[in-house]
Parts: sequence; C-alpha cells; structure tokens
Amino acid sequence: MIRKIVQIDQEKCNGCGLCVPSCAEGAIKIVNGKAVLSADNLCDGLGACLGDCPMDAINIIEREADEFDESAVEQHLEQIGREPHAPHAPQAHHAHHGHQHGHNHGHHHHGGGCPGSRSMTIERPVDKSEAEAGSRQSQLRQWPVQLHLVPTSAPYFQDADILIAADCVPFAYGDFHKDFLKGKALVIGCPKLDDNNFYLEKLTELFRNSSIRSITVARMEVPCCGGIVMAARQALAASGKSIPFIEVTIGVDGEIR
Repeated sequence: MIRKIVQIDQEKCNGCGLCVPSCAEGAIKIVNGKAVLSADNLCDGLGACLGDCPMDAINIIEREADEFDESAVEQHLEQIGREPHAPHAPQAHHAHHGHQHGHNHGHHHHGGGCPGSRSMTIERPVDKSEAEAGSRQSQLRQWPVQLHLVPTSAPYFQDADILIAADCVPFAYGDFHKDFLKGKALVIGCPKLDDNNFYLEKLTELFRNSSIRSITVARMEVPCCGGIVMAARQALAASGKSIPFIEVTIGVDGEIR
C-alpha cells in the first residue's frame, strides 16, 4: 500500500540517537552509527521523532510500505524490553531542538536513547599519594573561547595551531591544559545543544580569515559529539585550504580512545 512513513536521510544523520526514545513504537534503531527504520510495519508515519532530530535528517514521505501493524509493535517492544506506548520525550520541546540554544533532552531519555545522555557513575580509585604540589598554570592564552563569541579574525588565530574542543572534554580529561591546550588557540562548543550549520559557517569563516597552521578537534566518545568533527571537516573543505587535521576522542571515563 502507498502510505505516509518516516524517511531518515543517511547523509544528514549523525547517529545521535535522539529519535530513538521519541518513537513510541520503537521503530528506529542505530546501525553503524546511523538511525534506520527497524521495519516498515512498526512505523505509524505520524513523525513524533521529527522534532527531536538536531540534524533535520527525518521527514515524512509517501511510498509503498507494509501496513502499520499494532500487534507487531507490541511484540517488538517486548523483545527490546520497552513498555508498550510508555510516555516518551515531551512534545513541547520538539520545536526548539537544534536551534542555537536548544534544550538538552538527556533528562527524559529511556533505554536505547543517545548514550551521551545516559546517567552513569564513574568509579575512581582514591590515590592519597598523588598530592598536588602547588597550583597548576593555566594554558589558556585568549578570551573569549565560545565559538559563538570568538571573532574569526582575532589576532590570536593568526599563524596559530587551533584546538576545537567539545564543551565536556576539559572536564573529562584531567590533563587537558598540558596535553591539548598548551600553545594553541581555543574554540569550544557543544554540537548537541547548538546548531551545527552555525558551527559550519563560523568555522569556515575562521579558516578563511585566519592563517591556521593546524586543526585539532577534541571530542567526546558519545555519538552526538561527532557533529563537531563533521562541522570542522566540512568547514575546512569549504574554506578551500589545506591544513593538517587531527581528531582526538575522549572517553566518558577520561581516557583517550
């Protein structure tokens, strides 16, 4: 039959998983870092998942598809361990997601959502021998650092090695100043809370306007964080320049991946 059904644009999708918990039927899963429909008959075509996509990768199309099957949905939800038609992400937030000051939906995600929003406790061994000797020198050499705020032709970007860091990296990685920031100009941002198109435009402008020597992108291991790397790579291509590019991934546990 020809009917309305969800379509996910694999080019736009960054695998953040925000759409997974917003689908009451559990019809979307993440496969190889991309959101895909588990089966046509699980999708009701109503598009509750649309507003949760920060990349605007989901839309409703009409095509030949199996009929929506309520009993198949119940069996599927049982298999994946989810309550049938449990309330999911509040609809009121949907229109705001992906804008410059989008909301973090982490607090209402259920199992199977974006791993970046899943609460966890990280056990740390207590090492009493590791006494801090004096204060540690900050390696920050400029202000501001937020990508929204930095002027793209600031003097500190000229002939600079630039570090593009996801907001959480300095908190997760203990030696951030010593290992990453020292000797570099810094911009920070969160690709999950901000508009990645803005990042792409701002970084393209920065690479064009400044004589950058090298680009290091430090991201977290969570899927949503891939947006900052993607924006930096696309901006470099759009700038038409050839600049050495390094990507570093930090685990939630603070280890380099």
